[in-house]
Amino acid sequence: MIKRFLGRDSSGASSKNTAVEPEKQVAVIQDGDEEARNAFITAYQPYVAKITSQICKRYIDPSRDDEYSIALAAFNEAIDGFDRDAGRSFLGFAETVIRRRLIDYFRKEERHSGSIPFSSFERAGETEETGGLHPLENKLAVEAHESGRIAEERQSEILDFNRVLHEFEIRFAELVQASPKHADSRLLLMKVGRTLAGDADLMRYLIGKKLLPVAELTSRTGLSRKTIERGRKYIIAIALIHHGPYPYLREYLRDGNSTEMSVSS
Repeated sequence: MIKRFLGRDSSGASSKNTAVEPEKQVAVIQDGDEEARNAFITAYQPYVAKITSQICKRYIDPSRDDEYSIALAAFNEAIDGFDRDAGRSFLGFAETVIRRRLIDYFRKEERHSGSIPFSSFERAGETEETGGLHPLENKLAVEAHESGRIAEERQSEILDFNRVLHEFEIRFAELVQASPKHADSRLLLMKVGRTLAGDADLMRYLIGKKLLPVAELTSRTGLSRKTIERGRKYIIAIALIHHGPYPYLREYLRDGNSTEMSVSS
């Protein structure tokens, strides 16, 4: 379940390959480990694709767009040019190198003229050697960092929600099947879930016994016992989202598709 959440933020490197800080991995590569370089670049290909798409303001297809190849070469260049003693983030440095190489490419490609205001990225007299960034680049870097932080928090939230669901012997895959097919049915069960989440006594019963208080919910909502029992997993999931520390999941329920909790991607 919540496939949309995972889909939006799955563009980073895999957790297996990022268990070690990028700066430490780069240090190993700079010391001559070419196998580590290949593994590092492979792990961060999704990151390079994401940054390239952000700079180009459109989706970049790694299999066919020249911009991606240029960005990947720039990422490799950043590995060699990174000053491990400067105390800065490697990914921030790599993004700067990628942006500059792409801007150079855009300048050479007349078909890109006018698509990006290059003057907005530079100051008069600034050179690559100065290492300075235009305020707009600083703003973009901050926004990228904030976006990354939110992505990490959102993923952590989903993982914790998944852990709690397991306590009720519910799996994400089961919620796909449990999601009502019709919007009206989803709305009804979502209201039941909110009713459950809003009652402290009922939530204590749910969390303590891992059982849905079917009789009480039937009485309060006017729905049949069969309807409540049939929607058990869906109702529990909705109640846990509203009751728990899940602001991003609650926001998902409030967005333009708030009547849906199916996992259509």
